[in-house]
Amino acid sequence: MSNDRRLSAPGQLAAGDELAPGGTATAELPDEPLAEFAAKHGLRASAQRPPAGRYIRNLWQRRHFILAFATAKNIALYTEARLGQLWQVLTPLLNAGVYFLIFGLLLHISRGIPNYLGFLVTGVFVFNFTQRAYISTSTVITDSLPLIRALRFPRAALPLAYVMIEVEQMLLSMVVLAVIVLITGEPLTWYWLLAIPALLLQTVFNVGSGLAVARLGSTVNDFSQLLPFLMRTWLYVSGVLFSISTLGIAHKYITILQLNPAAIYITLVRNAILQTQRQSQPGAQPYNAQLCREWHTVGHSAHATKQQQMLSAYCHPVTNPAHYWYYGIAWAVLALVVGFYFFWRAEAKYGRG
Repeated sequence: MSNDRRLSAPGQLAAGDELAPGGTATAELPDEPLAEFAAKHGLRASAQRPPAGRYIRNLWQRRHFILAFATAKNIALYTEARLGQLWQVLTPLLNAGVYFLIFGLLLHISRGIPNYLGFLVTGVFVFNFTQRAYISTSTVITDSLPLIRALRFPRAALPLAYVMIEVEQMLLSMVVLAVIVLITGEPLTWYWLLAIPALLLQTVFNVGSGLAVARLGSTVNDFSQLLPFLMRTWLYVSGVLFSISTLGIAHKYITILQLNPAAIYITLVRNAILQTQRQSQPGAQPYNAQLCREWHTVGHSAHATKQQQMLSAYCHPVTNPAHYWYYGIAWAVLALVVGFYFFWRAEAKYGRG
């Protein structure tokens, strides 16, 4: 190994210096260990992972950049489409229309659910918020490699920006959803305000899980290809198309389905803006065995009246609806803490390879 203590360093020659034989100016390395030299002069590795507290402060300092980046990216997404930003609303609307045709009119899954159209559209719009956040963050690191390698910034700013893109699209979708729900006959009540904290909790959940998905997408090449299939399965088990509480399966499986995070946030928003759901959910009325049996025998029929469909309120709930807010908060906090830690641990690895 060479004992040459000179380090290649481009720059200007000082007076009296001579050019090295190879034509490259060199500088002597310090005699002390490089780690001590770097510490004495306040130097640190460019790819070093900062402490979690400093990392969060750096993210907060770049909050304006994150919001501006999200807005610009959101506008650019549909600039080449003839209908432009309308596709933000048309996509979930078309999905809801297809689901209503297949599951509502052809397969009659709508039986026993009052105002199935409002029920379905609300589930599709709310689930679409999480689904788009997952899919967009899964490729954000690999798609942004030139930016990551050129600039120094907290890498978590990228998945955060992409979640903010979905937040902006979700706000527009909620306006359309409100119009649809009113058209289907649901009244405008003070309960609608509860949709705001429900969507805020879902946003926090999307941020945390989006960070975890971003790291997985950056390390597992096939993850982004597998994700759409996982999301489709999640949609089918989250009560987007049907009421979980009315499934004829064991109660332990109903409990698992009802307490999954997507189902929790969908239920919270439905109970906020759909009076029929709020009043017909099992446990909304004191238990009445006769009325509950009538709902099971008549309420599920294709010709059941709205009053007969509402009799489900007199059945026993599998999970306590009063606890849904606690579950929503728990999922949001858990996703944020675990997702941030999981992403932050690999901060020094993003952009390599």
